[in-house]
Amino acid sequence: MESADDLATLRELNRNYVRAAAEPDLRWYADNLADDYRATNPDGSFVDKAGFLARFKEGGPKKDYEPVDVNIRILGDVALIHSGFVDRRPDGTVGKGRYTDIYARRDGRWVCVCAHFVRY
Repeated sequence: MESADDLATLRELNRNYVRAAAEPDLRWYADNLADDYRATNPDGSFVDKAGFLARFKEGGPKKDYEPVDVNIRILGDVALIHSGFVDRRPDGTVGKGRYTDIYARRDGRWVCVCAHFVRY
């Protein structure tokens, strides 16, 4: 059953997921991605949690990185967050894409278990 508290928590998790990518904040990801987390990266590669975190070790902060048109769907103990995003690349061009993050309620808290990213 969808509750206002769950929606607020998931909105905050989504905001921080994007913030953590922009800064990058590996500690936030370590604390909020499930140990069995998997992601499909924009280049089509499929990675585990360690592989996902490795993406951020070489990149610096992103500029103007923000989610747009966020849609949260709660399906029992699973939640889907669908969103677009925009950012400014190092060369100054604007990048766009979409992502879907999948959260599961485990031991009373929401953790991200899966993500799929695409750029266009």
